[in-house]
Amino acid sequence: MKKYIVSACLCGIPCRMDGKAKPNSFVVDLYKKGLVVPVCPEQDGGLSTPRDPSERLGDRVVSCKGKDVTEEFRRGAEIDLEKARTNGCTVAILKAKSPSCGVGMIHNGKFDGDLVPGDGVFTELLKKEGITCIVDTEAAVKLA
Repeated sequence: MKKYIVSACLCGIPCRMDGKAKPNSFVVDLYKKGLVVPVCPEQDGGLSTPRDPSERLGDRVVSCKGKDVTEEFRRGAEIDLEKARTNGCTVAILKAKSPSCGVGMIHNGKFDGDLVPGDGVFTELLKKEGITCIVDTEAAVKLA
């Protein structure tokens, strides 16, 4: 049975920086069928929920208060990459714009709401591993 590695917030798990979830009906359905491995690289890297918003700034990740949280993001990405490998996941469904899971577009590091081309830390690692990464807003169309 094919399993997808998925941003846990998309399954309805309240792990986002604001302590909330961002359920995606397509992903929730896959989750209920046991077809996903939900992960939150930020939590798995040791950050609390809720937590200060963070954004990528070049190769680093910084919180809105200026704290460098790059190590936590990288640690969580490595932990969750291992979960993908262990479960044989070859496709990921990831939360748009996230500094961990963003695919193709992420916040610009200025905390002004603007976006720039780029990937989150976890997404970058998954792509290097050859795992196909799909943004949550396109999952139903691309995987249906």
